[in-house]
Amino acid sequence: MALRISRDQLNRILRHGEAAYPHECCGLLLGQTDAGGERDIREARPMRNANTASPQNRFDFDPQEHLLAQREARENGLSIVGFYHSHPDHPALPSQYDLDHASWPGYSYLIVSINAGRAGDVNSFELADDRSRFHQESIAAVAG
Repeated sequence: MALRISRDQLNRILRHGEAAYPHECCGLLLGQTDAGGERDIREARPMRNANTASPQNRFDFDPQEHLLAQREARENGLSIVGFYHSHPDHPALPSQYDLDHASWPGYSYLIVSINAGRAGDVNSFELADDRSRFHQESIAAVAG
């Protein structure tokens, strides 16, 4: 599978991760999925990390904010096709916690590494149908 995102939207995610450091940032990937399963991201929608117990290595979406974003996306002809979050001072790879809490196969799970407050590697993954593992997917950053 592949994820297509504009450089502007990818930079928005990177800046969000840097601004949230040393806490994890989180957000939604809004766009469309084509017949071949490629996800075309039109908007990276920053969300508030609602995790107050351990925000430096965990994130939670606020349910009301999530519903509002979903409604606004639908009104604009978009869908939630994935999620993003940062890993402060850790690699841009899914943790066991990420796997244990991922719920939806067929969505992109983009992770950005933030090291000492600076954005680093970015990787995206798709959850296997049986939810036992992630498969890495390619990221195509396009003009815009």
